[in-house]
Amino acid sequence: MQLTGLHHLTAVSADARGNHLFYTGVLGLKLVKRTVNQDDVRAYHLFYGDGMASPGSDITFFEWPVGRERRGTNSITRTALRVAGEDTLEWWARRLADSGRTHGGVRERGGRAILEFEDPEGQRLALVDDGGAGEAHPVAESDVPAERQIRGLGPVTLTVGDTRRLDLVLQRVLGMRPARRHLEGNREVQVYEMGEGGAHAEVHVVERVDIPVAQQGAGAVHHVAFRVPDADYEAWAKRLQQIGVPSSGPVDRYYFRSLYFREPNGILFEIATDGPGFAVDEPMAEIGKRLALPPFLEGRRAEIEAGLKPID
Repeated sequence: MQLTGLHHLTAVSADARGNHLFYTGVLGLKLVKRTVNQDDVRAYHLFYGDGMASPGSDITFFEWPVGRERRGTNSITRTALRVAGEDTLEWWARRLADSGRTHGGVRERGGRAILEFEDPEGQRLALVDDGGAGEAHPVAESDVPAERQIRGLGPVTLTVGDTRRLDLVLQRVLGMRPARRHLEGNREVQVYEMGEGGAHAEVHVVERVDIPVAQQGAGAVHHVAFRVPDADYEAWAKRLQQIGVPSSGPVDRYYFRSLYFREPNGILFEIATDGPGFAVDEPMAEIGKRLALPPFLEGRRAEIEAGLKPID
C-alpha cells in the first residue's frame, strides 16, 4: 500500500477571473472543473490540469476575498510544474517575459533544470524539466505547442520549523522514503519520494526557524493531496485511525474520495483517490465549460450561481 505521487495542490486566489486568465491563457492549462468549495459554496473551486484531467496534473484554487499571504514557515512555499526538456524551459522563460512575468532564469537545482516565477497574486511556482518521463496529455485548445505544454505537478516544497516531526509523518505514516539532499543557497533540502519516485512523486523539505509562521491569504497554498488507487482508500482510512492520527475520516468529494489531516507543523495533507474522476458528471469534451455541482448541491444551483461572478 503506497502513495503513487502527487494528486493535486490547492491554493488561494482573491481574483478568480484573473486567475483563470493566467492559468489558461499564459500557462496553457485546461480548466478541467468549474465548481465550488463544497464546504463554502460562496467560493469557486477551479481545477486546472492537462488535456485528460489526469490525477497528478491539477493545480486548483479556492477564491476567497482575502488579502495577500504573509509568507513564513510551516507552509508550502513553492509548487513545481513539469515540462519536458531544458530547451522547453528556455521557451517558457521567453513566454513568461513576454507576458510581463519576471523569473529567475533557467538554473540547476538538485540535479534538475528549473525556472522559478510567480503568478500575479504571488503564488510561488516553478517549471521543472522531468526529462519527458511518463505519459503526456496535451490540451488541444491551448496556444502552447503540445511539446512545450505543462505535463503535470512536480515537486512541492514544504518549509517547516520542525523537520524531525515532519520526517516521522512522511516516513512512518505515509511511507515516503528519503531520496537525497541538496543545497539551495546555504540551506539544505531533504527530498522524499513516493511510489516509483520521479519529479511527479517528490516532496522537498526545508527547515526555517528564523522567520515567523506564515498566515494564509491570496498567493498561499491551502493543502497538498497525495494519490492512492481507489482500492486502497479504505485501508488508508483504517491506517490513520489505527496509528492514532487525527483526521477528517472518509470524505466523498464526488470526483474523488479524500482523507485530511495536519502534519505536526500544521500543514494540511490530503490523501485522494484517482477515481472516479472529473468526467463522472459531464463529457470529457465539455468539462470546465459550465458550473458543475455534485448531486448533494444540485438542488441549490440557482442560489449558488447567483452568488458567483462570471470568470470568462
